[in-house]
Amino acid sequence: MPLLTIAAIYFILWWTVLFIVLPLGYRSQGDEGEVTNGTIESAPAKFRGGRVVLLTTLISAALYASYHVASTYLGIGITDLPNIVPSYRPN
Repeated sequence: MPLLTIAAIYFILWWTVLFIVLPLGYRSQGDEGEVTNGTIESAPAKFRGGRVVLLTTLISAALYASYHVASTYLGIGITDLPNIVPSYRPN
């Protein structure tokens, strides 16, 4: 598999997983009871960007590794997935 394809698949996985990981462990300033002036209550109390990036990277790497094993060693590809959209044939 070309390196650019690997990077593109990993990039898409990483951004998708990022939006899944962001709300994990989220505590708002309203939950903590200390709202900083100029912010709203739903703003994060303590944003842990390093933790989010690390967790996103690890999960994305595991997902990509499972995709790579399935496609390379098991021979399972995108075309093997069931077709959920019916084919369109004009009359």
